[in-house]
Amino acid sequence: MVENVQLGIGGGNLIIETGKIARQASGSVTVTYEGSVVLAAACSSKNEAKGIDYLPLTVNYKERYYAAGKIPGGFIKREGRPKDKEILVSRLIDRPIRPLFPKNYRNEIQVLITTISTDQINPPDILAINGASVSLGLSDIPFQKLIGAVRVGMIGGEYIINPTFDQIADGKINLVVAGTDDAVLMVEGSSKEASEEELLEGISFAEKYIKDIIGIQRDLVERVGKPKQIVNEEPYPEGLPETIRNIATDWYREACFVTGKLERQDALQSAGEKTIAKIKDQYAEEALTFAHEILEDLEAEIVRKSILEEKKRSDGRGLKDIRQINIELDLFPRTHGSALFTRGETQSLAITSLGTVSDEQRFDDIEGEGTKNFMLHYNFPPYSVGEVGFAFGPGRREIGHGNLAERAIVPMLPAKEDFPYTMRVVSEITESNGSSSMASVCSGTLSLLCAGVPLKDSVAGVAMGLVYEDGKYAILTDILGSEDHLGDMDFKVAGTRKGITAFQMDIKISGISKEIMKEALDQAREGRIFILDQMARIIERPVDSLSTYAPKILSIKVKPDKIGTIIGPGGKTIRSIIEQTGADVNVEDDGTATVSSKNGEEAKRALEMIKKLTADVEVGKIYEGRVKKIMDFGAFIEVLPGKEGLCHISQLDFSRVNKVTDILKVGDLVKVKVREIDSLGRVNLSRKDALPKKDRNS
Repeated sequence: MVENVQLGIGGGNLIIETGKIARQASGSVTVTYEGSVVLAAACSSKNEAKGIDYLPLTVNYKERYYAAGKIPGGFIKREGRPKDKEILVSRLIDRPIRPLFPKNYRNEIQVLITTISTDQINPPDILAINGASVSLGLSDIPFQKLIGAVRVGMIGGEYIINPTFDQIADGKINLVVAGTDDAVLMVEGSSKEASEEELLEGISFAEKYIKDIIGIQRDLVERVGKPKQIVNEEPYPEGLPETIRNIATDWYREACFVTGKLERQDALQSAGEKTIAKIKDQYAEEALTFAHEILEDLEAEIVRKSILEEKKRSDGRGLKDIRQINIELDLFPRTHGSALFTRGETQSLAITSLGTVSDEQRFDDIEGEGTKNFMLHYNFPPYSVGEVGFAFGPGRREIGHGNLAERAIVPMLPAKEDFPYTMRVVSEITESNGSSSMASVCSGTLSLLCAGVPLKDSVAGVAMGLVYEDGKYAILTDILGSEDHLGDMDFKVAGTRKGITAFQMDIKISGISKEIMKEALDQAREGRIFILDQMARIIERPVDSLSTYAPKILSIKVKPDKIGTIIGPGGKTIRSIIEQTGADVNVEDDGTATVSSKNGEEAKRALEMIKKLTADVEVGKIYEGRVKKIMDFGAFIEVLPGKEGLCHISQLDFSRVNKVTDILKVGDLVKVKVREIDSLGRVNLSRKDALPKKDRNS
């Protein structure tokens, strides 16, 4: 039986329907908003996965080209590996739903969301988050709370709900908020230096709409939802937690505060091994499988209690302290710009490469085609945490962290017309102990300045944490990896001194008040300013000149009707410029002509050729032209490419000229002055008016 619910929201109508498509899935819905439609389906395996201590949840978001009435480009005419955008949306869906399953649920869960229609006006990612929630709610999977999600924009100082693509591009804020009836679980987005107050107001603005969306989801689930699977709470063997705690507590209290990440890990491992060695004769081997979980809970209890009661962290810092920062620039001889940013045991090596228009990233998706001239790529090799692992292409984590750092820097990039380079920053995480994405923001900014990119302002980022119990809380600045794992919030904030440019918040508990969120944002601003001060001591403005190894790029703006002149019939003219000068030439639809070359002289020569091609002949100006044709009454001389004028025989010299060939022959270069351009556009030239005074005969 087909059932649906509807809600008027933003500028359109949100419709959730079930019972028509994908009926064999445990839960499935279509979510429609204007011309955009997603299909969401959820399933779980029948049996529990053995030997794992995590939730085996997989979320995959896919966009089909048919959604926009398109066929994929290239040789392979079907969708292939996930694009970065699809991975980013998959993460956007995963993060708010993951905390809402029972802690000990180990059945494999798969949520698949497909965009099957797009009007190219309304983004489908918000529909995908809501679709994942209600498909899980309808299923027998033990999904504990429904969530709602909206996007908040800001146009002219006013907040709007679920803005269109155009409104997002024009607005000051692009904020995605997801949460339950009583708590915000995830915030992600970017802004053009929004204030902390504007961000908080945007989150508050979203909450009413989130509750409305959850309301219609609940209505549908109550009507046709399936009974939930019963999750057995497998108890620990009798007396095991108490026995382990009695043995391990003192060892763990010491190990949890050993200085240094690797040293602390070794101490904790040693304490755990000694504990298990003491009890292995008392308990069966099956019972000992719970020991790791009990010891991890003990570690969390010790660390959290120290933070809340003593204001002391694992590495000895106070709650607001930022680890020591070290910065080095220009580390390598041939790179265009490089920076090594080290904050405690987190280190990012960022390298900037400058390219030409031909190096821009081209993309083609269901929203249309386009290019981007800035990319930030993030790599996280296993050695950064002292481990051995797969070293293949980027995974979801690398793509997500790189995108966050990229969004942070984008608002501060120069306009393309002011700096016509393609810019690529690669952040190699060479050490990691917390907040490597925010280290990438700092190192990326430094390497861009080192490369001579005229950023509007420097950008820095900091990761905030939270420990919350029974109304008591502590906000942590510049969190460690363990504080992220054991804490209740991971809030990354990046920006300039003026405001925020990117943010990402994941909350693991409910009940965080606006006051706590405001305090976290204010504390993040203090930390960000401190880091910006450290960066400014090393480099505050871009270097004066680009690397000698960077391409030389020059550009000129021409009238759109001159574009054809530069390109020529069948591209003949532009190919000729490239062949003659060795420079690359690119002409955009708006009339921006860009030339680039490793050799500056080649670029200058190509630009001069384009200037001449597109210039208009000016009355009173002297040109050096080439004689193209001789007639009895004068000579036709090309003063600019494709632009000829007539120099009458009477204008060849101050003395009488009997024959034009007495003065000129075809192919001669001669200086002439433009006397007039008549009403028919004919150019009249004078050789005698262009002669030096000493050569004139009276």
